[in-house]
Amino acid sequence: MEAIRLNKYLSEQGICSRREADRLTEAGKVTIDGRRAEVGERVTGQEVIICDGKPVGKAAGGKKVKPVLLVVNKPRGIVCTTSDKDRAPNVIDLIQYPARVYPVGRLDKDSEGLLLMTNQGELANQIMHAGSLHEKEYLVTVDQQFNAAFIKKMQEGVELKELGVTTRPCTVEATGAKSFRIILTQGLNRQIRRMCEELGYRVVTLKRIRIMNILLGKLNTGDFRRVTPKEMEELEWQLAQAEELHEEEMSEE
Repeated sequence: MEAIRLNKYLSEQGICSRREADRLTEAGKVTIDGRRAEVGERVTGQEVIICDGKPVGKAAGGKKVKPVLLVVNKPRGIVCTTSDKDRAPNVIDLIQYPARVYPVGRLDKDSEGLLLMTNQGELANQIMHAGSLHEKEYLVTVDQQFNAAFIKKMQEGVELKELGVTTRPCTVEATGAKSFRIILTQGLNRQIRRMCEELGYRVVTLKRIRIMNILLGKLNTGDFRRVTPKEMEELEWQLAQAEELHEEEMSEE
């Protein structure tokens, strides 16, 4: 097998996302042939690799994992990371799923709603790929009434000085005097909260209700379900379409 980056290998083995693999490696929780692994090093899969106390690949007997994609309704106060610095309960402990799964992207501790969890590294990477313009929909309430100018500015893009970027144009619709629906195709850190803060508002509640074609629906807070075959088929079609569009754009440059 050709040598690949450690984080990609752990992702392909269904252990965690590439980002989480790097976090675990930095925390000293990944070893290769008995020594502490380094972020960015390459492996062939013939090594004895232990991640967070569990054998991977050859060390685990080379067993193939059964693909899993879950829809979780994450409550407020639950974190999506498993690193030691997060003292709050994490979503993996919350759902207690019998197979090893991990979050696709993140949802802030103070936010709630739809979170996808999987053991398919490449699927997670496709969904999180920022250039693919995948839609994510949220319901938000803020601490004071807003006007049409607020909605217009949110739609057109907000300059986030702290991050040095202006957000992409997005769909925003008022649902009340202090509440709105927003559809993003971007995933900046705490993006909606930062956008509101730049315009003088503070987010009180934030709930994600859709990622691409996957809807939260009536799933109770703290519960989870597996995606349906129909949902999976549509998701894979959308991902394939996005990949084709990305390749076309790259070939034109």
